[in-house]
Amino acid sequence: MLLEIIHDTHYSYDPNVEIAQHFTHLKPAATGTQAVIRTNVLIDPKPAWQEERVDSYGNICTFFSLQNRHSELFISAKSIVDTGQDQQHGPKPSETPRWEDVREYFRYHSNTHWDPASEFLFTSPFVTLRQEFVEFARSSFTNNKPILVAAAELTERIYKEFHYVSKSTDIDTPAHEALAKREGVCQDFAHILIASIRSIGLPAKYVSGYILTNPPPGQPRLIGSDASHAWVSIYIPQSNADGTLSQGFWCDLDPTNNRWGYGSPGEDYIHLAQGRDYSDVSPVRGVIHGGADHVMKVAVTVQPTE
Repeated sequence: MLLEIIHDTHYSYDPNVEIAQHFTHLKPAATGTQAVIRTNVLIDPKPAWQEERVDSYGNICTFFSLQNRHSELFISAKSIVDTGQDQQHGPKPSETPRWEDVREYFRYHSNTHWDPASEFLFTSPFVTLRQEFVEFARSSFTNNKPILVAAAELTERIYKEFHYVSKSTDIDTPAHEALAKREGVCQDFAHILIASIRSIGLPAKYVSGYILTNPPPGQPRLIGSDASHAWVSIYIPQSNADGTLSQGFWCDLDPTNNRWGYGSPGEDYIHLAQGRDYSDVSPVRGVIHGGADHVMKVAVTVQPTE
């Protein structure tokens, strides 16, 4: 599927900003299930300095500096991505290792092999490991259950038991508060799922991106009405013939829509960035001098293209 993504961000400042340093995660990277046909980021006013680099998680980061006074900042990211690449395959959920064996695989022992996925076991800025997450997870992660069976069940529980309510939370809402309220948006549901998985000793990471939304029958697609999306990846070690585990693969879980898949939940998903939680993948962040009051408007459009 060939998809066009337009992500526009507009800031208005009062008083003017004197100087600013920003960086963005707005360019999708090629993955095993998507190819980037083209992508660019346009910035107005024109930056005095701009560069790109790939961070430790494989995300494309755009850095720029504005040295002149400005009352507005407009950032427009436009990409065309082919999500029709070969979908990754893995074992059936029932054939994945028991979750307790995976937990033991990541438990520290002397002379054991280090798995890079261990980085996603710990507390991060938006994800704390708490007892309420352990209790929430253990209702699905029961004894001897295959890890992907349990993870898919937990994903489905969030989908069924939680209410998606726009503006019910903000970026700084702790995951345990969203868990207690049983409501939030996709970012909250992703953080809850990650916190629950990590709290029982399993690795999980945060994925940001977009999803193609289909309007009701007879209704036109609303340009600019889509938004950024967020979901989760859980790590599943490879089972060996001798019963041991070794480095494996990631499986994506979307608790907002109750979908999962190896490498991607589906062709209508666009992978943008990944990290420990939202703090590693925020679309735009930076430091400004001046502009005490500001208004931000974001419009995202995802649509098929030829």
